[in-house]
Amino acid sequence: MDVQGEDVMDTQALRARADELMAQFERMRSGVGDLQQRLKAVNATVTSDDGFVTVTVGPRGQVVKVEFDPRIYRRPNSKELSATVTDTIRRATEKAMADVEELLRPFVPDSQFQAYMDHDLDGIFRQLDSDLPKEDDR
Repeated sequence: MDVQGEDVMDTQALRARADELMAQFERMRSGVGDLQQRLKAVNATVTSDDGFVTVTVGPRGQVVKVEFDPRIYRRPNSKELSATVTDTIRRATEKAMADVEELLRPFVPDSQFQAYMDHDLDGIFRQLDSDLPKEDDR
């Protein structure tokens, strides 16, 4: 193909990619206010298997509240209590993160989603770079 034909193909590919990015941007922009409110409202409450510990965490997995059933004092075992609290916090955090993921899914492309969830800017930029045509492809 001649140079002019390559330029037309490059222009069409770039225009299609620009249109795709604009559509993604418009989806994000139109829903961002509602999304922010919904993300702030995320919390997860989990009760331990024995029913003695209940933990509530916020959208980033931060502990908001820990409750102990009064029956827990009948069998004092600090190691067991520590393990129960830690496990319950972990489960509540996993639940909150799953809720956050569900809310964000429509706004982030699948190819970049895990990098966004991991706050991996290098991964996001690598993905964006890989979407651009290479010098050899032009």
